[in-house]
Amino acid sequence: MGSRNGKPVLRDEDIATLSSSSGLNEEEVKSSFKDFVEKHPDGKIKPKDFHQMMSKALPSKDATKMEKNVFRLYDTNNDGSIDFTEFMTTFLIMADGEPEEVLTKIFRVFDVNGDGSITLNEMTKVTTDMYGLLKSKDANLAAKDMVAKAAFAEMDKNHDGKVTLDEFIAACLGQEELSKMLTLKIIDIFVEN
Repeated sequence: MGSRNGKPVLRDEDIATLSSSSGLNEEEVKSSFKDFVEKHPDGKIKPKDFHQMMSKALPSKDATKMEKNVFRLYDTNNDGSIDFTEFMTTFLIMADGEPEEVLTKIFRVFDVNGDGSITLNEMTKVTTDMYGLLKSKDANLAAKDMVAKAAFAEMDKNHDGKVTLDEFIAACLGQEELSKMLTLKIIDIFVEN
């Protein structure tokens, strides 16, 4: 996405990429972009706008603490805002992506500092932030620190104190109990009404 005279514009290569990956034709991509810019005139979703979107999507859920974590999933260039291309690409992957693509995106939620690995502190922080969402599904759920430590232990197969993307994907696809529960809860954020 670019800009011309201070206004957001969708580049031809973005239209082509989104058309080929989404199943939308070029006119539908352009129409979606027009709708996006009507709602976000500068072409970017700011954290405040994202908060409003999350509140509408999950009105009865305690999702406030998860907002910045989910925001990070979309803000792939880490510039503090979500542009149309980031939004559409992430949305399409979360909706129709291969399991590895979806898990790669979800990994970004847990990798709080963006260094390419998840530490126990990061796992604990995100688990604490999403604990209200987890507890609403399972009132007998263990304490959040226990959930974080157990999930981390499931994922950190080489016991080096960090979970890599490969370890994360392997644990989730391998149906490890807590790893699966945490990732499914993040997916629920996208599919619950």
